[in-house]
Amino acid sequence: QVQLVESGGGLVQAGGSLRLSCAASGRTFSRYAMGWFRRAPGKEREFVATISRSGDNTYYADSVKGRFTISRDNAKNTVYLQMNSLKPEDTAVYYCAQGQYSSGSYNQREYYSWGQGTQVTVSS
Repeated sequence: QVQLVESGGGLVQAGGSLRLSCAASGRTFSRYAMGWFRRAPGKEREFVATISRSGDNTYYADSVKGRFTISRDNAKNTVYLQMNSLKPEDTAVYYCAQGQYSSGSYNQREYYSWGQGTQVTVSS
């Protein structure tokens, strides 16, 4: 089973940027889609973005479309989430996950390996 480790979270002012990274162990990284999800305080975990195994296809939640960009480097077994124009409502723990299939999905049940999460806090 793949292990996922997120990094890059922190405290940033509204309007600022952060880049999250998720490093995967194991040799199966390039076979599967990857996704980013988040859990805000007092809320359920929600979909943020997903990317197909090749990186050719991406899909975003409406709340982050145009501000966030997901990408991957299969040679480095790493997926990224570039977050620009951050808002206080983006404050959450962000998780990366490996999908069960080669194409991405917004459905959390289609992901079977999860990282431990990284905290992102956006101050107003």
